[in-house]
Amino acid sequence: MLELQEVSFTIRKDGEDIPLVDRVSIRVPKGHFMAIVGPSGCGKTTLLKTIAGLNPESGGSLFWDSRDLSKEGDFSPSEIGYVPQFSIAYDPLTVDESVEAATRLRVRSRDTAELDHRIDSVLEETGLSPISDRQVKVLSGGQKRRLGLAMELVSDPKILLCDEVTSGLDPRSEREIVRLLHDLSRKDGRIVMSVTHSLAHLELYDSILVLHEGRVAFHGPPERLTHYFSVGDTEEVYPRLATQPSERWHASWQKHRESYQKMMDKSRELLISSGSLHLPATVETDSADKKPDAAVRLPGFFSQFATLLSRRWRIFFRDRGQVFLQLAIIICFPLLVTIFSKKASGPIRNFSDTRQSNVMLEIQEQQNVRSDQAKVGSAVSGIIMFQVVLLSLMGSNNSAREIAGERPIYEKEKFGGLRPSAYLASKIAFLACLVIGQSLWMAFFVNSLGSFRGNFIEHAGFLLLINAAMTAICLAISSLMRTAEQASLLSIYLVGFQLPLSGAVLALPDSVEMFTRPFISAYWAWSGSVEALQTQVHDAVKSVIDTSLSAQSACLYTLGAHILVAVIAAWAGVRRPQWD
Repeated sequence: MLELQEVSFTIRKDGEDIPLVDRVSIRVPKGHFMAIVGPSGCGKTTLLKTIAGLNPESGGSLFWDSRDLSKEGDFSPSEIGYVPQFSIAYDPLTVDESVEAATRLRVRSRDTAELDHRIDSVLEETGLSPISDRQVKVLSGGQKRRLGLAMELVSDPKILLCDEVTSGLDPRSEREIVRLLHDLSRKDGRIVMSVTHSLAHLELYDSILVLHEGRVAFHGPPERLTHYFSVGDTEEVYPRLATQPSERWHASWQKHRESYQKMMDKSRELLISSGSLHLPATVETDSADKKPDAAVRLPGFFSQFATLLSRRWRIFFRDRGQVFLQLAIIICFPLLVTIFSKKASGPIRNFSDTRQSNVMLEIQEQQNVRSDQAKVGSAVSGIIMFQVVLLSLMGSNNSAREIAGERPIYEKEKFGGLRPSAYLASKIAFLACLVIGQSLWMAFFVNSLGSFRGNFIEHAGFLLLINAAMTAICLAISSLMRTAEQASLLSIYLVGFQLPLSGAVLALPDSVEMFTRPFISAYWAWSGSVEALQTQVHDAVKSVIDTSLSAQSACLYTLGAHILVAVIAAWAGVRRPQWD
């Protein structure tokens, strides 16, 4: 049995405590199907999230099978399922692939046969078997709701919480979903609690919980709802609630609570005796010596990591827009660099070993040498910075939306038992492949049309590091932001400031440079590559820039530090709950 005793959830606003859920006390037996209804903003979803543990209760206690969840820990991931209103599946995947991924992430299977049996059973139970090969993006609203249920049922939860899963559906689809939820509540003593704004199909529920301004106004059999509120039709309940403050409705309910609880207990006994409700023996009797059900075990880190990485690559290759964008970037960006690379390959004349007898000839020689140095040095410095900035853009494109763009799905999977470490590791592995491919292709393509005038391996290494650093930094931003739009905008600004703050074009004032330089990845990659140039070319670059260069070891360590700090920040972001 699930029992709430005086449960409250309060937020602080403008220096005042505002209760969104206020002293809710209900008892929900196993095998029960309950609707949570009420006007908009009455606390329905907030109550559901408080039961799920997403909102820590501000007061009161929750009990599950006589276990105090406030003191003895929340539900295990396999005990509870939460179906949000939004879609929790990736559009490019098929129904079967979505359910398979959910199963692999939540359930440790002994072998492939057990895995396939679990997937097939869930698809059959939710009526999705005939459309298992369809992609999520072509499903109707009702089919997506069924898929959301299927992805929760893979771990066979004992409590299923549904948040507005019938909203926006046509009447037929709505009734089909409510009927499905009703049938699910009749299996193995499962509790199903459904938040809904609709007052249709109430006859399919075992009880109706009516909330008003966070307080319980009624909890009883659906056939007693209109009688309790003295209305002729269920559609009149909400206007009736508005006639009195919630405190009065709550006080009135406290007087009638026990009598309505007895009605529900009697109705439950009739269902069991008539055979309409089948409960396992361990559920029908709450004896102290009953054996608990075997808990579903979560997969290990490497199993979840492999599932996530495989799914990410599958989604990537099925997103034609993303594939074409990556190909366009990989092809066009190096071509842009080669357009300007010819100027960087010009010769630099040396000073004569013998002193010219003619002063004018000596001055002319000096001017020629300095002219060559200015042309080549400026071109080489610009080409290196151009490559650095383009790879920074690639890094931003790689990861700016990587986590923020799928935040709702990730938070839902984390609630179901996904390890943040496995999730972040899969992102790093996926992005590492993009970084290596982009950086090395940029280095080798440009070098093949005009060789780098220095140590090419060191230069390629710094190009790889700048891409990795910017990818990691934007991944951290993506993990810390709530929306993909916020993450993309901040990442664009970050890349935009790389060039002016690097000092490669114009030297910054010393008072500014000492504060900005440690954080500008582009400077360290540019400086490290310049230091890898041949002596003559290096001197030419030094002759045209005012910005001081740093030793290669310092550049290497600083870029490594950028990557490390960014990964730590990304880890903090994926661990932090950001459920809307």
